[in-house]
Amino acid sequence: MNEIVSERWLAEAVDLLVRWVELAGAVIIFAGAMVAFVRFVVVGLRTRRTQSFVPVRLGLGRFLALGLEFQLASDILRTAIAPTLREIAELAAVAAIRTALNYFLAREIKEERAELARARSRSDGPDPADTSPAGPLR
Repeated sequence: MNEIVSERWLAEAVDLLVRWVELAGAVIIFAGAMVAFVRFVVVGLRTRRTQSFVPVRLGLGRFLALGLEFQLASDILRTAIAPTLREIAELAAVAAIRTALNYFLAREIKEERAELARARSRSDGPDPADTSPAGPLR
């Protein structure tokens, strides 16, 4: 019986896709690093306050998280065709590491955003619409 798609052809096609997805992840991470570097330099020249660099870190963190997702996708694609137990174990290890990195990046981004929001609300001062004798509750 003739196969519609040979396993060899399918393996080569998936290998090509893996390379493209890996490249996309690398480009995303590189672009994020370059954008963050330029923003770092601009912020560094304008102000030297540590708090000013938080948005730069948040932006870089988003690029890193997205790039890691692409890298994980390429690892999953790599094991899509007749994986060995060793390849599955390697994928599990890499997926666990990348998932942990993504989790901690997302958590740090969330914490930094919350801190920025608190800092903005403190710098805005009391709400002029608050007419209570005790002032605003904080």
